[in-house]
Amino acid sequence: MGKLTKNQKLAAQKIEAGKAYSLKEAAQLVKEITFTKFDASLDIDVRLGVDPRKANQMVRGVVSLPHGTGKQVRVLVLCTPDMETAAKEAGADYVGLDEYIEKIKGGWTDVDVIITMPSIMGKIGALGRVLGPRGLMPNPKSGTVTMDVAKAVKEVKQGKIDFKVDKTGIVHTSIGKVSFTPEQICGNAKEFIATILKLKPSAAKGTYIKSIYLSSTMSKGIKVDPKTVDEI
Repeated sequence: MGKLTKNQKLAAQKIEAGKAYSLKEAAQLVKEITFTKFDASLDIDVRLGVDPRKANQMVRGVVSLPHGTGKQVRVLVLCTPDMETAAKEAGADYVGLDEYIEKIKGGWTDVDVIITMPSIMGKIGALGRVLGPRGLMPNPKSGTVTMDVAKAVKEVKQGKIDFKVDKTGIVHTSIGKVSFTPEQICGNAKEFIATILKLKPSAAKGTYIKSIYLSSTMSKGIKVDPKTVDEI
């Protein structure tokens, strides 16, 4: 292992190896061990006692974070002309149809979320090769294929995120920025974990939430005691 920088040493001193912190402590600590010059993303990793290879143990859902994500989310709406004005008024960054489908076919994916309508999914199917690997394919389960595109745009802009468990049984997502207050971090983390609890598959046996880690883009992970999530 290379030499630790001064900041890394400071961070290492603050975290006790093997200790599980309360959510409140972790929310404060993650701010203290982040020394990036930019406003780092705040990530949460929740390890679940599920076997994601089995369809009846897949955990996937959406959550509206009460304090938003802190990110500027770029939204593309692919819709019929009669819905364009409503989508623009709701705050969509890009609105259109055929021109954007052609751009995406050419490799353009300069957006974070794509929202569309059921009647247009036939046209979008051909874009799966480009959008699928980037996690941009619209999906009715995550609310990005809908008749009410304006409502979906507003929700995404206000901090609605979708997530799913990966093949190792971990749900990883960003729940804010390091500049958030500890209270905001706690609020978003609680909402996210509460949503995961609601989605517990009936086929999952044993401990459902095995571990929770909070970290920022460049920091070490801080272990959170799952029992402390409900504490104020």
